Amino acid sequence: MRAAPTRLKRRSDFLRTAAARHKAALPGLVLQVASQPDAAEAPPRVGFTATRKVGNAVVRNRARRRLRAAAASLMPSHAKPGRDYVLIARNETAARPWAQLLEDLEAALRRVRAWREPGETA
Repeated sequence: MRAAPTRLKRRSDFLRTAAARHKAALPGLVLQVASQPDAAEAPPRVGFTATRKVGNAVVRNRARRRLRAAAASLMPSHAKPGRDYVLIARNETAARPWAQLLEDLEAALRRVRAWREPGETA
């Protein structure tokens, strides 16, 4: 198993990923994907966000924690390298059953063609 993906923290990275217009929306989350600008084989980077539409601060923090945990469990071994991923919380993220949230993330990665089987290279 690979190390956990590094985090996206700069607003410009979030905006660049959104501008790439590669996304998948599922009941538990929205996934946006963009190629990293300077590294084709760099480890994947992941960012998380939850707007005020999701709920109050407690609900938003819970949704982000769940997205971080889902990303930590699936993305090290299944996310393609050289890409930036932004996971956006939805209203259902905080209350969605854990197995379904993982299924949503897997389906989103497959939908944007960023799923990698464990033995597969790039």
